[in-house]
Amino acid sequence: MADLSVNVCGIDFKNPIIPASGVFGYGHEYEEIFPLEKLGGIATKGTTLHRRTGNISPRIAETPSGMLNSVGLQNPGIDHFVEKELPYLLQKNVVILANIAGSTAEECAEVAQKLENTDVHMIELNISCPNVKHGGAAFGTRCDLAAEVTKQVRKATSKPLVVKLSPNVTDITEIARAVESEGADAVSLINTLLGMRININTGRPILHNNVGGLSGGAVFPIAVRMVWQVANAVNIPVIGMGGVSSGKDAIELMMAGASAVQVGAAIFTDPYAPVKIIDEMNDFLDSKNISSVREIIGAVKPW
Repeated sequence: MADLSVNVCGIDFKNPIIPASGVFGYGHEYEEIFPLEKLGGIATKGTTLHRRTGNISPRIAETPSGMLNSVGLQNPGIDHFVEKELPYLLQKNVVILANIAGSTAEECAEVAQKLENTDVHMIELNISCPNVKHGGAAFGTRCDLAAEVTKQVRKATSKPLVVKLSPNVTDITEIARAVESEGADAVSLINTLLGMRININTGRPILHNNVGGLSGGAVFPIAVRMVWQVANAVNIPVIGMGGVSSGKDAIELMMAGASAVQVGAAIFTDPYAPVKIIDEMNDFLDSKNISSVREIIGAVKPW
C-alpha cells in the first residue's frame, strides 16, 4: 500500500480525494453507501449568509461528456450549517472544507466570520458567484475584485483559506497571483466553464437561467492545463478539479501540480467514484513502485 497522505496548508489529509462542493451535500446520503472517513476531505455545499432557494427549474442539462448546471447556490444558510450540519460532519474523521459564497465581499467576510469559532478545518471561498455591486460580474474574472474579496475574508478568519477560481478568464494565473497576494493559503480550480444548450424544438434554452456551468469529462484537459499553469505561477498549494473520473485522472492532475483533487460530476453517475479513485490511485502507485503520492506532485516534465 502506497502512502496516500498529503498536507495542504498545514492540514493533514489521509488521502488527496475530496468530493467537490455542490455534488455531495453534507454527506448524509452517501454515508449509506460507504463510510465518509474513507475520504480525504469533503467540500460542503456552497453556503451563503442567508437561505437561498436557488434558480428556477430546469437547472440541469446533459451534454456530450459532461453536464450543465444552474442550481444557483441553493442552501439553508450559514447559521443552519453551523448549528445543524457542521457538528455531524466533524464527527466523521475527515477534513471539512466549508465552501462559502456571497453577493458582496462584505457578505463573504460575514459568512467566514461565523465559521471562525467553529472547528471546521478549512474555508473554501467560491469567487465565481455574481457580485451585485458590480453589475453582476463575477469576483473571479477580475484581479481587483478577486483580490478585494480575498482581503476581506482574510481579515475575517484565521482558518486556512482556499480560494476557488473561475476558468472563465483570459489568464487564470493573474487571478491566482492576485488572491495569493491578499492572503489566500491555497487555490482550488477549476470551477465550471460557462455553457449553453438549446432545445431546437421549442427554440428556448434548456436551462431556465439560459446558461450554466459545464462540468464532467469534457473539461478535464482544460483543468490539467490550468492547474499546471497556476502551480507554476504561485507559491501556495493548488487543489485540482474538473472532469476527474478515475484514479489516473487524479494522478494526472497531481503530476500537473495539484496537492489534492476534488471529484465532482463523476459522483452523479457513480456514487462510489471517490472511493474507487482512491483505490485506483493506490494501485497505480504500487505498479510504479512509488511509495508516496507526494512524490508525484508537480512531477510532469514539460518538453
